[in-house]
Amino acid sequence: MRRLAIFLGITMLGTAAWGQNSAHTTAQRNSSPDVYLITIDTLRADHVGCYGYKQVETPALDALAADGVRFTEAFTHSPITNTSHITIMTGLLPSVHGVTDFGVPLSPQHVTAAELLKKRGYQTAAFIGAVILDSNTLAPGLDRGFDFYDNFPAKTDSKERWGRVERRGMEVVDHAEAWFEKHRTGPHFVWVHLYDPHDPYEPPPPFSERYKDHLYDGEIAYADSALARWIAFLKKAGAYNNAIVVVTGDHGEGLGEHGEETHGLFLYDSTLHVPLVLKMPLKTAAGAHHGTVIDAQVRTTDILPTILSATGVAAPAELSGESLAPLISKKDDKKDGAKDSLNRVLFGETDYPLRWGWAPLRALRDGGTKWIEAPRPELYDLQADPKELKNLYAPDNSKVQAMQAEMAKWKAKLPPPANPAKVETLPDPKDKVEVQNLLHNAMLADDDNRPSDARQFLEKALQIDPASPTAFRQLGELELAAGDFAKAAVHLKRAGELRPDDSTAAFELGQAMEKSGNWPGARDALESSLKLAPSQVSARLMLGRVYLQLKDAKNAEDQFEAALLVDSSSSEGRLGLAEAQIQQSDFAGALPDLEAYTKTDPRSVVALRLLAHAYRGLGREQDAKRIEERAAGIEKK
Repeated sequence: MRRLAIFLGITMLGTAAWGQNSAHTTAQRNSSPDVYLITIDTLRADHVGCYGYKQVETPALDALAADGVRFTEAFTHSPITNTSHITIMTGLLPSVHGVTDFGVPLSPQHVTAAELLKKRGYQTAAFIGAVILDSNTLAPGLDRGFDFYDNFPAKTDSKERWGRVERRGMEVVDHAEAWFEKHRTGPHFVWVHLYDPHDPYEPPPPFSERYKDHLYDGEIAYADSALARWIAFLKKAGAYNNAIVVVTGDHGEGLGEHGEETHGLFLYDSTLHVPLVLKMPLKTAAGAHHGTVIDAQVRTTDILPTILSATGVAAPAELSGESLAPLISKKDDKKDGAKDSLNRVLFGETDYPLRWGWAPLRALRDGGTKWIEAPRPELYDLQADPKELKNLYAPDNSKVQAMQAEMAKWKAKLPPPANPAKVETLPDPKDKVEVQNLLHNAMLADDDNRPSDARQFLEKALQIDPASPTAFRQLGELELAAGDFAKAAVHLKRAGELRPDDSTAAFELGQAMEKSGNWPGARDALESSLKLAPSQVSARLMLGRVYLQLKDAKNAEDQFEAALLVDSSSSEGRLGLAEAQIQQSDFAGALPDLEAYTKTDPRSVVALRLLAHAYRGLGREQDAKRIEERAAGIEKK
């Protein structure tokens, strides 16, 4: 072992491929190692075979660990898929990159792994297993730097979960293999995301039978089989031996611990502790580490710096993590138990509770101690209490004071929050976990086309928390989808009263009132929504239609023009604007765009009717009759 450490040290000094940032020669660029990042969603470290778990078979993960380095104490910074993946891809804390919820765009100022490697000649591709990582919808900016990003179809009529919101692991791997076959020349940076362990737990056969009493484990076993397929493909393609392969979880899963069925709400180890396995190229000394186990605490922000140091790519100055290379090189010099000096402090955070109006949480995990900043703070001795069941918090506790001081130092380095919340004034998520479980179950039931079950979950949530704006909003959305607009309006109005800053609830209230013909009510709700979120094209289009119904053509014109400033190709915006102009007898103003529109879409009856109206207003009766006959002919067909 000592010989390996010396060999590794010599190699690190002698090559830019592991820790140096000197410029590459052409030969070095051509020999740059492939990089394969595999993230397995919702994967607890303590449910993996090589981490000591006996109830599930994970031969692919176990074999990869035998080929490389396994980190026993690896932790994510956030228990939410989008946030944690952005952290992996940027090497930045969530508070730094700012993507703390779904749909929040990644700022262009934060560079991604794909962008950095693409600049160094890498072919880059990403294959995702869930629509929540779709860069066109819920993960804007995550595709930056990827030559190919395997988003989901924009529209699908399928009511099945598969292909609409989730892809099974084997399908993800199929897509990755197909891309690789067409892009054989390297180097490659390929990210494969296996979503399967995420709830709902529905492993395919034979895993559904083999693990019928532990379906979460069945999903893990299935994801491992997809990983095995991908690794076998890389080996057959000759791309495995001299590649960097990283496998990690984006976060864990509550599984009922601390009352949390899934993840996102809390910062306990059940959702922060993830597996991390690193295999280095065999042609480097680092690749000579087989079956190495490192017990020092590390973080997912350390993944990108490690990849950059191993490929000789200069790391951005703002990175929150550090390369894992020093830990590997020092491994052979450390005695058992002498690991604390190598530990890296974990700063954990979740803003997910803010979705429901509850307090966000922050945590520090430093060696054997966990500090959680919450309305009711928590302190745990992890060595004596690994399940975090005995809260040792006391205001005069010296450890508490030390951790509070350390937390203050960490927060002082972070940018100010976009939406500052006074933690002490908001409900503690610990008091709301049962409600959150019910809200989550209602969302899954609705997504699975079980509206009756969803209503029952939401009604039960309201029995526990009668002032839950989310429960009222979800009920309103259910009734809106069912066509009961009166009921929908009642629920959505209550949601808006409880959370006045919810632009979506206000927009949906406007929808319900517009559908039921309550034009003044729809106008007021949509105006409220746009005050909160002015860039909503759909809200402006709907408000324009409402103003037309109210015979307020000037305000309708303003709304359609505002919508067209954001989306100049909007058919609804163009036709609405023309109708508003016609209502104001501005026939000449409406005519040019209507003529152009009917040339590009000659079968649009609505456009033809408006064009006939404009011609008639200008005294061109023959033209009006000709266009009306065209429209009537199309309607007959």
